[in-house]
Amino acid sequence: MKKIRMGMVGGGQGAFIGAVHRMAAFLDGNIELVCGAFSSNAERSQQSGADLNIAQQRCYASYQEMFEQEAALPAEKRMEFVAIVTPNYLHFPVAKLAIEYGFHVLSDKPATFDLAEALALQSLLEQHNTLYGLTHTYNGYPMVKQAKHLVASGELGKVVKIVVEYSQGWLASKDDEASKQASWRLDPKKSGISCCMGDIGVHAANLVEYVSALNITQLCADLETTVADRQLDDDGTVLLRFSNGAKGVLLASQVSIGEENNLRLRIYGDKKSLEWWQMEPNTLWLKSADQPTQMLRAGVGEMCDQALNAMRTPAGHPEGYLEAFANVYQNFVGQVRAFQRGEDASNETHDVPGITEAVRGMAFIENTVRASQSDMKWHQLSLATE
Repeated sequence: MKKIRMGMVGGGQGAFIGAVHRMAAFLDGNIELVCGAFSSNAERSQQSGADLNIAQQRCYASYQEMFEQEAALPAEKRMEFVAIVTPNYLHFPVAKLAIEYGFHVLSDKPATFDLAEALALQSLLEQHNTLYGLTHTYNGYPMVKQAKHLVASGELGKVVKIVVEYSQGWLASKDDEASKQASWRLDPKKSGISCCMGDIGVHAANLVEYVSALNITQLCADLETTVADRQLDDDGTVLLRFSNGAKGVLLASQVSIGEENNLRLRIYGDKKSLEWWQMEPNTLWLKSADQPTQMLRAGVGEMCDQALNAMRTPAGHPEGYLEAFANVYQNFVGQVRAFQRGEDASNETHDVPGITEAVRGMAFIENTVRASQSDMKWHQLSLATE
């Protein structure tokens, strides 16, 4: 089966997440990188492309040039989708132009700079016959998919409480702001109205809704800027209410010294509960009031189809972040191929976060910031702009 041809915007020399995207895209051997606008600096874009063995004529000085020239190539040669791995403020203009040129889009999160852009993107997709995916990486773990299956199958009973924590410590001091990754995330002109909630809180919110199949309907937020002279939040606590009446708590922090990438999810039902931790992703705990706690392990025993499809190695061989990331790419490839065959190419069928998750993510960020600035306790999570 032929490989799907990918282009990339961003992710050049000195970028962190671009290399991760490429490793994930290449893991299953179904994608080839054929072109890119790897930097807003034309010379750096050329150098980055050379490092990746991309033909010089397909290393472009801008994404505008790339879409125009790729669209002019024969169908069997041009890129088929673009991966967007830029700072947040470029996500929408790049995605918009790609869609208008007829290219599919797989974008880093958050989807856009603000909710208005996400809604505009949703409207644009309704007018064009193209696919859109969002790299909420943590959905790609096999045991996350098994957790989702357990909730959906009624194993937990009715969900009554959800606690999700995403703690990091990499922005705990003023000195941490010197890196390229920190500087744009703390700049409201490039990141948007939130650093912590926009960067990792939105991952936690998406994970909760993905596994529980519940929507966050109301929230009460307390965001904090703990380091002097920062313009955006670096820590926050959000109380949640869900569409079935369940309550929850979301903790997100980038100033928790000693924490690496501590994403932990606990879902409590009226029969059983489950717990998953990103630092030990092959394990899912299933707990009961009157039975021994079960440790479910990837590759051991019966698993749902989505979990099985997400596994690559025998039991006891750890699968981690890159494999989870690759599952998002692999599912998107399946979506593109279904689209090309004229089959069902919906995000839901192919287990790919899409424009629905994009809009809900941006709504979560904006509603959380707005709630934190208000003296009122509870706020409806609105999908409309003010």
